[in-house]
Amino acid sequence: MGKKGKKEIESPPKDTFEPVLVEGKTPETIVLLLSSTEEDILVKACEAIHTFAEKGDENKVSLLGLGALEPLCQLITHNNKLVRRNAFIALGVMSIHSDVKNVLKKMDAIPSIIDKLSLEEDIVVHEFATLCLAVLSVDFVCKVQISDNKGLPPLIQLLSSPDPDVKKNSLEIIFNLVQDYQSRVAVHELGGIPPLLELLKSDFPVIQHLVLRILQNVTIDEDSRNTFREEQGFEKLMDILSNIEFSDLHAEALQVVANCLSDSESLHLIQEDGGLTKLMEFILNPSTPEIQSSAVKCITRVAQSSENRGLLHKQNIEKVLVELLSVCDVSVQTSTCQAVFAMSFHHASKDSLRDMGAIPAVVQLLNDESLILREAATQALCSLTDSNTLNARAVYEAGGHELLVQQLSGSSPRMVANSVATLANMAEQEVIRCSILSHGTVQALAELLKSTNTQVLVNTTHCLAELTCDTEARAQLHRAGGLQPLVNLLHTHHRDLLHNACMVVSVCASDRTISVEMCKFGALEILQEINKSVNRRSSFSELAMISLLNSNLSVKYSLTGFLTSTDNISEGFYDAGKACAGQRILTLEELSEQPVNQHRPVIFINTATSAEKKEEDDRQVEEAQPEPLTKKKMMDDVSLQLLAKKAKESILQLNDEQEQYAALARLVSSAMGGAVKMEKLHEFPWVLHISKLKFKFQSNVVPLGFIRKGIYCHRALLFKCLADCIGLSCTLVRGEYNRAWNEVILFDENPSRNRNWSQPCRYIVDLMHLPGSLLKAKSPAAELYQTI
Repeated sequence: MGKKGKKEIESPPKDTFEPVLVEGKTPETIVLLLSSTEEDILVKACEAIHTFAEKGDENKVSLLGLGALEPLCQLITHNNKLVRRNAFIALGVMSIHSDVKNVLKKMDAIPSIIDKLSLEEDIVVHEFATLCLAVLSVDFVCKVQISDNKGLPPLIQLLSSPDPDVKKNSLEIIFNLVQDYQSRVAVHELGGIPPLLELLKSDFPVIQHLVLRILQNVTIDEDSRNTFREEQGFEKLMDILSNIEFSDLHAEALQVVANCLSDSESLHLIQEDGGLTKLMEFILNPSTPEIQSSAVKCITRVAQSSENRGLLHKQNIEKVLVELLSVCDVSVQTSTCQAVFAMSFHHASKDSLRDMGAIPAVVQLLNDESLILREAATQALCSLTDSNTLNARAVYEAGGHELLVQQLSGSSPRMVANSVATLANMAEQEVIRCSILSHGTVQALAELLKSTNTQVLVNTTHCLAELTCDTEARAQLHRAGGLQPLVNLLHTHHRDLLHNACMVVSVCASDRTISVEMCKFGALEILQEINKSVNRRSSFSELAMISLLNSNLSVKYSLTGFLTSTDNISEGFYDAGKACAGQRILTLEELSEQPVNQHRPVIFINTATSAEKKEEDDRQVEEAQPEPLTKKKMMDDVSLQLLAKKAKESILQLNDEQEQYAALARLVSSAMGGAVKMEKLHEFPWVLHISKLKFKFQSNVVPLGFIRKGIYCHRALLFKCLADCIGLSCTLVRGEYNRAWNEVILFDENPSRNRNWSQPCRYIVDLMHLPGSLLKAKSPAAELYQTI
């Protein structure tokens, strides 16, 4: 065998390159290296980015400008574990800057970040991935993306991470998410409450604070509260509240307790553990105003049910609340007012609070600069005075009505609504109502009728319904321009608001001037539409309609064609003819301004003046020269005055009622051209006579007393007018084709029975053919008189 030869040294492949140490001296170079395919270079480049960014905000912005963010977002999904780790560290450090965060939001990086929250991933990745999400989750759009990409389940798992920074970051993200309802429910459904409660034992205060803030939001949901209770959440909170070393957590812990105490089961549970006593200690001996305020909020929560209010009343909670109203801290006073509001739903507490001096104390808070405190004070007064006249009197005696009126110009709709409601409660008493009116309340309420806040409008209309039973209040509302917005509210589909608006219309309609004004604004047309609606019609809308018509008989007669025996027509009444449903009836002034036309005249009645002239002078009107109808002439219908005087003198002296009606009928017939036979009716020159009057006055409006040749409609109107003047009872009914008649009721004796017994019978009064005849209603003669 020969000797072995020396082994040849193999030469390196031609396509390889010797390792070269790459050093980046500038950020630009390092950013370029992020695009390398070499893993070692990527690891070092990410590390260098992290080190550079950590030195300050200017460096973070510089890296952003150099385009470092996009490759980093790609590298967090790299297959190499170390590359991912360093890329996340660099990205997390940079994301803290607001400019970086804004760009990162647009890069759709959230799905990739969430994907690396699995428990198999490196704990450092968890830390900086959650840091990125904590920064982004402040934004609403990012919160939605985190939820949509199933971010909550891994975050809840990370609450058990051994790393406190991971826990803190995860808690911050969860806190931001649970501001929304869906996420609150999801935390409960994903089993998040037990690990949250476990973290209350953390050695890090920041983690404990975050847990309590999350629980404040989560326990709003009933199912979450049940789970909280089942997981001994109350016991854990009471351990914190009982430990003076955790005093910095007490305020937030009490807020969680406040959420849960609305459940009776929770109340019983905390009461059994001495929790209620502990709450009272926090109220009476607080370490800070914040803790005292939170403890009072717990009491407010407890007072949400009638059973709990009774329990608190037995513990004399009212005395404690009255003392707290004098505490010089806005948050405590605000919480106390809210507790007073809650307790005042208990009737005995209402009286106790008054007897202990709570009402003057609350009234004084209306002077405070804090809007939130004044809101709470008005809310408390609203509840205290509801259905309690003694409390309303106490507010009045404390000068509360003046301060409440001042709140009506406030910027808070809630405060305004509460103030108006309190004034409405107080206005039920006449003395207080008069005082309220003396401070410009109606003017302020008229302005509130233009509000866009529904509750403000509901309470304002309720208050006006109470105040406008006073004549001067109605006049003030008119002067303040409140009628137009009031009528506009009748268009609402809000049931309570519509009811209240109808009530105000009903009350105000007792004033004829205001009634006419509301009709001018279309109130009747709107109410007609409402009363045709199955859904909107109510007794309130029907009452408003009736009230408007009863105080505006001219409109009533035009719309309904009927006036009852109690509808007494007087000065200002006019017959504008039959109107269609939904049609607005013009006012007398509007009608008088129209040019003369071929339509039927508007018959105007006035019996107000006392001037008397000779009938001969009045009869010469037809032969005089044409002149326009002036207001003076409209108001000076001397002929009608003389007829009314003659009726009083000649008819009232008659003892027999039937003879009174007959005599009045003959008087009317005589004034209107005498009897006209049925077959000669077409020859009666009433049309020409009326036309001459219209020409004479150059107006479509003709005073009733000037008509000397009238037919059914004119005579029936005159009969009704004179009957009302002298106190006789009759109706006025409009028929078709210028027919109209009056119906009277007389008592006929029944000869077959006791002569003292009588029954009422209805009669139609003949004013045309056999003046003075009484035609039994529904008889052939009556029907012949009523129809053609």
